[in-house]
Amino acid sequence: MNEVEDTRLKEFRQFKKEIRGSKDHLIVGIDIAKEKHHAFFATATGKTLFRRLIFDNTIEGFEKLLTQVRAIQVAQGLPKVVFGVEPTANYHKPLGEHLIKCGRMVVLVSGVAVKHNRELLDGRWDKHDTKDAANIADLISQGKCLYYEYPEMGLRDLRTLLSLKKKLKKQEHGYRVRIRNQLLAQYFPELDRFSGRPEVEPIVRWCLDTSELAGLEFDQFVQRVVPGRKTLAQHQRLQTIQQMAIDSIGCEMGEGAHFEAEVMVDGLRQIRETIKTTDEQIRETCRQFPEYGYLLTIPGFGPDVSAKVIGAIGNPFRFQNRKQVLKMAGLDLGAYRSGETSNTATPVISKRGKADLRYALYQAALIASTRCRPWIEHYTDQLQGRAQEAGIKTKRRVKLSAKLLIIAWTIMKKKEPYNPRYLNPA
Repeated sequence: MNEVEDTRLKEFRQFKKEIRGSKDHLIVGIDIAKEKHHAFFATATGKTLFRRLIFDNTIEGFEKLLTQVRAIQVAQGLPKVVFGVEPTANYHKPLGEHLIKCGRMVVLVSGVAVKHNRELLDGRWDKHDTKDAANIADLISQGKCLYYEYPEMGLRDLRTLLSLKKKLKKQEHGYRVRIRNQLLAQYFPELDRFSGRPEVEPIVRWCLDTSELAGLEFDQFVQRVVPGRKTLAQHQRLQTIQQMAIDSIGCEMGEGAHFEAEVMVDGLRQIRETIKTTDEQIRETCRQFPEYGYLLTIPGFGPDVSAKVIGAIGNPFRFQNRKQVLKMAGLDLGAYRSGETSNTATPVISKRGKADLRYALYQAALIASTRCRPWIEHYTDQLQGRAQEAGIKTKRRVKLSAKLLIIAWTIMKKKEPYNPRYLNPA
């Protein structure tokens, strides 16, 4: 963590302690939009100073905002100012970066908090830009805001690449679904049973027409689909596939369908190559973080999980305790307790954090609990006497996911390799 980020974090924690009822703070709530933002100016005691300022999402608009802020500070004698925004896609980032570079304090307000607090302002459910800005200012005056993280470029690069990979994986899944549901289901439905096998894509690309496939010599078919070395299992599958083509109920294919098949398979292959290149870039970016090598020593942690943990946690010192870390991943426990059900309610994880991180940690827990002896023993002990409970294995692995996250957070703070004593601390 650099000195600037350290200073900003200390200032934010101090701000959270003193904001309620403060007579020194000017609060600027900003409703973010694509082209024009709406700002609302108030004090921490609830006094409205300027109801609506509309400014463009340009450098001139940002200067207009700061000019208005300086004027109100002088007129009202308020030495401190805080800007609050609700994260709206990426539209808030240029403004947030500009304000931080100008030395201003910027905080985030959760979209969930904004939604729940809206009706409390005036008892009405209606929504408009001015009310949203006032809503943000009201939440900040209560101290219900979050730290606005502005990390170093390396961490921002990593998060950008992880986001790109997520989008590419969605595109890859889309191609696979369209090939299966649009092409196979219509022209060669019997081939669906082999979906996922390496032979299927070449068949879709070159000979999806069952009448054409059935008329090929077997050796010619094999050479077209698997030109290199073939295993015995592949040879047997290809024999079965050609036999199914002879009796297939698939529709007749036209030139358009042939073209679609070529486009789908070529697109899928290109996406996979891009994902492979992105993975290499992610690993290269991760090498600049000293924590990366330490995370790889944790059982179940590979390059993908380690990269996601670094991207999610970032600066480990911005979390004051393990509860905050678990909330970030949505692994914190909660239960609805009321009346007679208070003592019998079963806590469940909130799932309100980063879903990608939660999934990656579960995969790490699955690997650790099946391949690492100390973790296998720990997992087995957790199941003792409860093996017949419905879903208990999944629940225990979710618990291991939370433990792995806390271990990773601890290692990132201490900058040391994994130690087996982390599994069962004294």
